[in-house]
Amino acid sequence: MRGCRASGIPAPRDDAQLSLDLQMARARRKSDLPVKTCATCGRPMVWRKKWARVWDEVRYCSERCRRGRGVDEATQADRDAEGR
Repeated sequence: MRGCRASGIPAPRDDAQLSLDLQMARARRKSDLPVKTCATCGRPMVWRKKWARVWDEVRYCSERCRRGRGVDEATQADRDAEGR
C-alpha cells in the first residue's frame, strides 16, 4: 500500500528522492555566501536572504550609506581621517 494521508503513514521514497532531499536540506556556511563592498563606506557586506531577488542591484550596506552617497571626496577624506 502506498502512503495514505488519512492514516499518517508516509509513502516510501526511492534513493534518488532521498538524496535530493538531503542535498536541499544542507545549510550553507556563512563563509560560502557571496560578499560585496559598500560603495560609500567600503565595508564588506554579506548576502542576506532579504536581498536574494535584488542582489545584483545592491550597492550600499545600509540606508545611511545610501543617503550619504552624494558626499564629495573631500568630505569623505575628512571622515576617514577622523576615523568615522
